[in-house]
Amino acid sequence: MTMKKSLIVVYSYHHNNTRKVADAMANVLGCSVKSPGEADCGEMPGYELAGFGAGIDSAKHYAPMLDFARRLTPAPGNKAFIFSTSAILGDNKVRKDHAALRDILVSKGYTIVGEFACKGYNTNKFLKYIGGINRGHPDEKDLRNAENFIRNLS
Repeated sequence: MTMKKSLIVVYSYHHNNTRKVADAMANVLGCSVKSPGEADCGEMPGYELAGFGAGIDSAKHYAPMLDFARRLTPAPGNKAFIFSTSAILGDNKVRKDHAALRDILVSKGYTIVGEFACKGYNTNKFLKYIGGINRGHPDEKDLRNAENFIRNLS
């Protein structure tokens, strides 16, 4: 998929799991990746396709991503996709995890054209005491899946 103007906004700090996914997606789109602090909320309607992603914390995207989305200038009819990395996956879980961000973006007029999630290495909270889970994720297969997700967006 090639768009004239695309941007991916990602909040990734812990192990940079989600940034790795964003970079793989950006390579396919030929676009930049910015953090919520680098991206300009007012310029987002100028992008034909925008990606929004972060790790999942307590069943929703990390707060800096949600805060950024709340500040977005309305973009009626613009296309967006959502992505995340988390410790646990499953269709119902991902749908619930993405709900807060999806609802904000839809309220701003975005049409959600796809959602992607994969496992990420997680050492948050109690997991640090057991060495974490999903060590090595996102792995090469996860990144290929992210690239294929972008290629198949409509």
